[in-house]
Amino acid sequence: MNYFETHAHYDDEKFREDREDVINKIYELGVTKCINIGCSLETSQNSIDLANKYEFIYATCGIHPSEIPLSKEDLYAEIEEIEKMVVSSKKVVAIGEIGLDYNWNNDNKDLQIDAFIRQIELANKLNLPMSIHTRDAIDDTINVIKNDVKINNGGVIHCCPFNRELVKHGLDLGLYIAFGGTCTFKNSRNAEDIVRMVPMDRILIETDSPYLSPEPLRGTRNDSSNLKYIVNKIAEFKRTEPDTVAKATYENAERFFKIN
Repeated sequence: MNYFETHAHYDDEKFREDREDVINKIYELGVTKCINIGCSLETSQNSIDLANKYEFIYATCGIHPSEIPLSKEDLYAEIEEIEKMVVSSKKVVAIGEIGLDYNWNNDNKDLQIDAFIRQIELANKLNLPMSIHTRDAIDDTINVIKNDVKINNGGVIHCCPFNRELVKHGLDLGLYIAFGGTCTFKNSRNAEDIVRMVPMDRILIETDSPYLSPEPLRGTRNDSSNLKYIVNKIAEFKRTEPDTVAKATYENAERFFKIN
């Protein structure tokens, strides 16, 4: 069974001691395509570097809402740098991780929204999809993607919150929905209902490694070998077989990121 990891952070400091061993391990265990996600200028470049080193790894570039600078001037300068990174590499397949996060910082909401909109516009300009992060900001996220700016090349709601309105609007706009370890958590409310709400041809899988390890490994460092637990849980919710989920999500990701 092969898996397509759509959201990981293998440039993270938590992999500093054994990064190469972990990356080789996940490939041997069937993770034959992987997207490493950029969240800042530094991590976007790190993602490109990893993608250049490993054939099966691809990169995204973007500014995460918790990484945006303090001023509009600096923000716009960083977005210009992101654009330069993207056009310089054939292995960048999306803009992201972008979006809104009011959990860590809710006193710069206007700047976060501006950064989100401008990076959606960058994705449109470069004909790329995007990876969307939303935490404690569902209403504003819906408003941006529904009313503030048109999404031309699709997107995925990463580590999707189990919120029916967000998923409904996302699906109506043609977005994909990515599920990770949180769908396996025993205390996740509405997880089964939301997974069943999303058509099989719009589901992606991810780990967000090294974060959010699935049950039964919560509290440990995550890596893409744990995608099997997510696939198994989705299969349970969908009343189907894990092979069916793994195959469908692999094909979905290839289509979404335009990777054959």
